[in-house]
Amino acid sequence: MNNSTFQPIHEIGFSELIKKLGAYKGTPRKEILEGIGDDAVIFSSESEYSFSASTEIFMEGVHFDLTYHPLNHLGYKVVTAAVSDIYAMNTKPFQLLVSIAVPNMHSVEMVEKLYEGIDMACKDYEIQITGGDTTASHQLLAISVTAIGKGNKNQVIYRKGSTEGDLICVTGDFGAAMAGLRILMREKNEWREKGDLHFRPDLENYEYVIKRQLFPAARKDVIRLFEENNIIPSSLTDVTQGVVSAVSNLANASSLGADIFLPAIPISLETRKVADEMQEDVDKYAFYGGEDFELMFTLPESKIKELEVLFDDFAVIGKMTDKKNILKIDTGGEETIHIEI
Repeated sequence: MNNSTFQPIHEIGFSELIKKLGAYKGTPRKEILEGIGDDAVIFSSESEYSFSASTEIFMEGVHFDLTYHPLNHLGYKVVTAAVSDIYAMNTKPFQLLVSIAVPNMHSVEMVEKLYEGIDMACKDYEIQITGGDTTASHQLLAISVTAIGKGNKNQVIYRKGSTEGDLICVTGDFGAAMAGLRILMREKNEWREKGDLHFRPDLENYEYVIKRQLFPAARKDVIRLFEENNIIPSSLTDVTQGVVSAVSNLANASSLGADIFLPAIPISLETRKVADEMQEDVDKYAFYGGEDFELMFTLPESKIKELEVLFDDFAVIGKMTDKKNILKIDTGGEETIHIEI
């Protein structure tokens, strides 16, 4: 970073920093009666709506590495993580609270870059930033966001609600975020070994998977599709910790089991190439990788044809069964895997 644009936070203090960050408000919303500037946010309530809320916290060294994670992308990703949970209830976000603990060694420009990403996400998801908290940290950066959403009381969807025979559907593809992380970690290790301050990795062939890791998007389009076509899945969740975890959450919530067909799980060619390059099992990327921010939902078989006419970015990967707490994975070969969930 150019020294001429590096302003230490201690030069202006946290009060002035908070004033600067107050300029990032996302999209103004009519539901917000009082936002940034008071002790608490006040928002309106209509009787036909239910409100949803989700909080995410990202810790440096645990959830992100600033060696390869641009601050604006990080800001966008943290918002995506919280918003994805709101969409997973079939509700829509409209408000965001942001809290950060920032070391004094970071500059004002660095913090503003983080907020530029947060602001961009809020504009994309049509959310207003309404407040939060800013404090000092001795060493590491920490970011916490709370998203609040609302939806029609009669159309809120929970993890529970599926019945035996319902088909398990997923949007998008899986394992890409993990593939992107594996590439970034490999390049960081190579940079450390070479000790070259001017090291510039060639990431052109990994653009898709790296974007899925550093700059993911929540599936706002799917929730809009449900609303516009009056489609109400029997259960719904977002996939943030891999396919196995998401299937387990849906099955356990409805006191059911699940069968999934391994070859039906969508995995991109780019993700497969990374796994081959790393000599790793691509199915494990999809099963356990996480941070794909796709949606998993269940529908009666009779509703699938209707959805296929409207939408092609989904796949049926299995069905709910009466074998409570058992996940059966059909590998497409002779082997069948049973997992207690």
